[in-house]
Amino acid sequence: MRDQIIKALKSHAQGHIDKHVANVEVHIRNATGVAEHSDHVETIEKELKHIAEYDDQLEMLNKYFKLDN
Repeated sequence: MRDQIIKALKSHAQGHIDKHVANVEVHIRNATGVAEHSDHVETIEKELKHIAEYDDQLEMLNKYFKLDN
């Protein structure tokens, strides 16, 4: 059960990282196609903060909660 919870937390964090990285890529590659965001740099900065938050979670899980398997 412990390993399942750790794996689920890692998957959750990685999924959010992937989502926010994709959002940054959209803004970098196709800024004109994202009409609801007028300040692309600010929007990218917000996305990077989200990435950093979830990356920190992954780092802490890997550092302090090793899988038993």
